[in-house]
Amino acid sequence: MILKKLSLLNYKNIADNSFEFESKINAIVGKNGIGKTTILDAIYHLAFGKSYFNPLSTQNIKHGEEFFVIDGTFEKENRTEQIICSYKKAQKKILKRNGKIYDKFSEHIGLIPIVIISPSDTDLIIEGSETRRKFIDNVISTFDVTYLNTLINYQKTLQQRNALLKYFALNQVFDADNLSIYNEQLSEFGHVIYKKRKEFLEQFVPVFQELYEIISENAEKVSIEYDSQLHLDSLDNLLHQNLQKDRITQYTTVGIHKDDILFNITDFPIKKFGSQGQQKSFLIALKLAQFDFIKKHTKTLPILLFDDIFDKLDAFRVQQIVNMVNDDVFGQIFISDTHADRTENIIKQTHKSYKIFNI
Repeated sequence: MILKKLSLLNYKNIADNSFEFESKINAIVGKNGIGKTTILDAIYHLAFGKSYFNPLSTQNIKHGEEFFVIDGTFEKENRTEQIICSYKKAQKKILKRNGKIYDKFSEHIGLIPIVIISPSDTDLIIEGSETRRKFIDNVISTFDVTYLNTLINYQKTLQQRNALLKYFALNQVFDADNLSIYNEQLSEFGHVIYKKRKEFLEQFVPVFQELYEIISENAEKVSIEYDSQLHLDSLDNLLHQNLQKDRITQYTTVGIHKDDILFNITDFPIKKFGSQGQQKSFLIALKLAQFDFIKKHTKTLPILLFDDIFDKLDAFRVQQIVNMVNDDVFGQIFISDTHADRTENIIKQTHKSYKIFNI
């Protein structure tokens, strides 16, 4: 997958600009706050129909304007794909593929495989379980449309069950038969999601651990563990066992929406016991494992976005990534950086074709 052209209109801090990209390495350099990350985020937006950094559409419109348009031309297996994403205040966001508007954004997921590595990825370590679940769900959804649709159905059913619990409490009534319908649906969808998450991590973790060893020079052992209530019992049983609790709290207290992905270093939480360098290595290995997994399952090289990455790494880790580029591990790469000379010196070590954009 190659991005050939990109045009932005009123997107974040870019009023109107167009770019023609190199098929291998593209470096976007300039001062902080000038729009480097905006360009990378626009590419991500075309793949997922939303910003990586700010999912609120209104906040992605340039200040003082009423709309934004992102227009990208991709090449995949000698086929051209034009993707346009646009949004106008108080209206529905529109996503088009080759002139045809998608009815559901979920139909688009997986067409343009992309992996982004950004300083904001530290949220995966420091934030709550929802952030880590979303990461795993996004990886699986990129190559498994059944999983994505099941996840959407689970979330809809969960919202309906929670609304029913609130209705019971507000009106001081209870209808077991009505609630059982949602229990059955949640159990069905939840079992599929639980099974696929478990299978995915069984394959994903060894790849991640191997990459961490390369990046950190085998300094210490790391692990990823799947923490789920469904390890102990079926969701159907859990829902029945926790019925009184759910009625009191007025929301569903058990299910796969409570799962967590535990990140450990030498058997302890990396959030508490990992140094900054170890956490950086952990996150980069995590994202490169995502890249490897998507590549294997889609038979396509994802586009790789490095946001301000070389400013956050030591020379050894940078060199390890450069070595991967030289080994043709990656396809098209986009790099944002504040130092043009540093970036060009790093890129030259790859001996690959490149283009530098001074923003």
